[in-house]
Amino acid sequence: MKIAVWVLASYLLGSIPFGFLIGRTRGVDVTRQGSGNIGFSNVLRVLGPGPAAVVLIADVLKGAIPVYFGRYWLAEIVEGRPALWLLAIALAPILGHTFSVFLRFRGGRAVATTLGALLGMNWLAGVVGIGVWIVVVTVTRYISAASIAAASFVPIFMAVTGVSLEWTFFWTAVAALVIARHIPNLGRLIDGTESKIGEKVQL
Repeated sequence: MKIAVWVLASYLLGSIPFGFLIGRTRGVDVTRQGSGNIGFSNVLRVLGPGPAAVVLIADVLKGAIPVYFGRYWLAEIVEGRPALWLLAIALAPILGHTFSVFLRFRGGRAVATTLGALLGMNWLAGVVGIGVWIVVVTVTRYISAASIAAASFVPIFMAVTGVSLEWTFFWTAVAALVIARHIPNLGRLIDGTESKIGEKVQL
């Protein structure tokens, strides 16, 4: 029961649409501007770097906090298999952001929240993912391409470094979810119509 409550709380935390809420404080509904996404990249285009930075930090934290504290708080009651319960705790905020109960089960692409959960589980893999993201976005100026590349590289890194099969399979599935949420971006990348970082939406 304690684990179920923690998973539910993690989902609800992940469901908090910080991008939407910050947009509303500026009199803007970000779900109706730009890509309609509630995450960092659309907030950056619609509202600028300041609000986008707040959204980025908040979305990372709502993934990291439940995992980081859950792995210690629940350690004594998972009977030697903390990894499996940790996977459920890590997945909950990711699904919360993607299918937010507060937005009628709509949401964002969960890149920042996924990063937070990853940092809570395996900080080195998280740092490597950040590194890949920075390199790709610096070279291409496409946030979507950087997010897809980072999501794809993380399970490869885990497999190469000998992380458990459960964790590797889990992050492969999460990477597939992140990539699937970027399918519209992939189409725009192919067509050459995808927005680059620094391009601002005209309200």
